[in-house]
Amino acid sequence: MKWQEARKLFPDQFLLVSILDYHEEDNKKIVDEVAPIRPVSRKNANKEFFRAKEGTMVYHTSNKEFVIHLRRDPLMKVRRGL
Repeated sequence: MKWQEARKLFPDQFLLVSILDYHEEDNKKIVDEVAPIRPVSRKNANKEFFRAKEGTMVYHTSNKEFVIHLRRDPLMKVRRGL
């Protein structure tokens, strides 16, 4: 389902979702489609965020867009030509 639909079904709460589709813009992933797994209490949101498996995430439905900021570490050196 679209993120906007999930926001309507689970208003103003943390939600554990499986990310089904996204697109990238600049240094951001914009999530387009999700599969809600379950609501998460405010008390457990932080713990659940860090326990989420690959492809899942805890996000609050008050956010109009589901945006994941990608971090590019400028201090990391990559060896080439090995």
